[in-house]
Amino acid sequence: QTFNTLNSFVLKGEAPPRMELCYDTLMAQAWDEPDSIYGLLAETVTISPDRNEYRFALRPEARFADGSEVTGEDVVFSLLQLKDKGHPQLALDLTNLETAETAGSHEVVLRFNGKQSPRAILAIASTAPVFSKAWFGGRAFDDTGLEPVPGSGPYRVGRFQAGLFIEYERRPDYWGAQLPVSRGIDHFDRLRVDFFQERTAAFEAFKKGEVRWREEFTSKVWATEYVFPAIAEGKVKRGEFSSEKLPSLQGWAVNTRRKKLADPLTRRALATLFDFEWTNRNLFYDAYERSHSMFEKSDLAARGKPSSQELALLEPLRDGLDTAVFGEAVTQNVTDGSGRDRNLFRKADALFRQAGWRKDNGALVDAAGEKLTIEILIRSQVFERILGPYTQNMRTMGITADIRLVDPSQFQSRIESFDFDLVGLAFSFEANPTAEALRRYFHSSSANQNGSSNYPGIANPAVDALIGAVERAQSREELVTAVRALDRVLRAGQFWIPNWHAANHRVAWWDMFAWQDPKPDYAFPVERLWWYDEARAAAIGQKQ
Repeated sequence: QTFNTLNSFVLKGEAPPRMELCYDTLMAQAWDEPDSIYGLLAETVTISPDRNEYRFALRPEARFADGSEVTGEDVVFSLLQLKDKGHPQLALDLTNLETAETAGSHEVVLRFNGKQSPRAILAIASTAPVFSKAWFGGRAFDDTGLEPVPGSGPYRVGRFQAGLFIEYERRPDYWGAQLPVSRGIDHFDRLRVDFFQERTAAFEAFKKGEVRWREEFTSKVWATEYVFPAIAEGKVKRGEFSSEKLPSLQGWAVNTRRKKLADPLTRRALATLFDFEWTNRNLFYDAYERSHSMFEKSDLAARGKPSSQELALLEPLRDGLDTAVFGEAVTQNVTDGSGRDRNLFRKADALFRQAGWRKDNGALVDAAGEKLTIEILIRSQVFERILGPYTQNMRTMGITADIRLVDPSQFQSRIESFDFDLVGLAFSFEANPTAEALRRYFHSSSANQNGSSNYPGIANPAVDALIGAVERAQSREELVTAVRALDRVLRAGQFWIPNWHAANHRVAWWDMFAWQDPKPDYAFPVERLWWYDEARAAAIGQKQ
């Protein structure tokens, strides 16, 4: 990762992580409750009977880091700028916001057009940052630069060097420190994020104590390389913390905008060539389980055959659906794990032939004689080890397959402009996803919107209709039914090649911190929940 701007509100440029600590929102998410938000900048909210109007009364004591008060004008300016010019991840949530107006200096009225999902306000109120309108006077909202935009959050930007590190300083004058939502969090006076070109360099910095906390994402490193002196001396601890109870997926997005990948049979064939069983045994130390669903690790994942309630949503769409939608939920291919499973190639070959591909002098070509070429985009060298056997299977099948390693800035630019064949990414939703969130990832309206999360370019009327069913859901039961039906259609469409998942976060840290057990079910913001333990730090010679 790297960064070249401190404007985290727009698509242009790459902002550093944790900038959200500098900005408050109208309300704050509860990390241990899936459907609750509590007042932060807003002291109260009044909701109209039709749920299309929300009147927020702001706390008069709220202040930006420059000492100026947070007013209704700031909230209105922030929301309208985000809707018009903001990063698609923020702007799409505001699609159905019709008007935002002040009603006095500390009151804001938001009116929606009635097309929003019942839970849309939860996402907007708890994720849309509020910033100073006055500060932007004379400055373009969508300009990028390295001048921090004042926020009203518990931290402000401290020292930084673009691309190398950034520090966040806790505000001693933070206006909201005594609010109920702020108690028990934000203990550190200074947070520092260091940036490295490669994971190996980051790991070496951790071993030396230059970095104090690390989450390990490489199973081989976790299994074999935590044997350095600080571990033996008890100065560094390792542990596993349960993953959040949130629907999620890690996988390879398949770019359906490209003609060669437009046929779901081709995409299914490519998925079949990945030998997870061999990979897990030989490269991952059996650390993972295979993923199949867009909503893995949750009750939203489709299982077995469609229920009668799911069929009620799917039957009207049958003419535009693959017949696989109406059978057992689509799962990924299973091999014998030997690395030499001939059935893998037989299945893939049959699928490629059905899609119109044929062999010509050992190369897989289409009807026009064009060779099938696949480039997998990555931003870290560690993935070459994992993707090597996969691309070798592609070559055995007659595909010209390459792994393209680019730097983080190029990677970000290419995924935002959808310049890839396959790319590995991960995402998660709230426990009860909003239709607005689902549109960002799966709806035709986001398929060609640069910067959206619809990386495969999904533009499918049935998918759009089922997201509409999610939007209309009036109960948790109806929402589960609609999302499961959606999951079936997405899985049959082969837009993603699901990877794998683990049950826990693998974490190592220098033994100078403490925390409250157990961790929240729906978040793991270590920098906000853990604290410095002076006695532990002294015991390992790391007292500050």
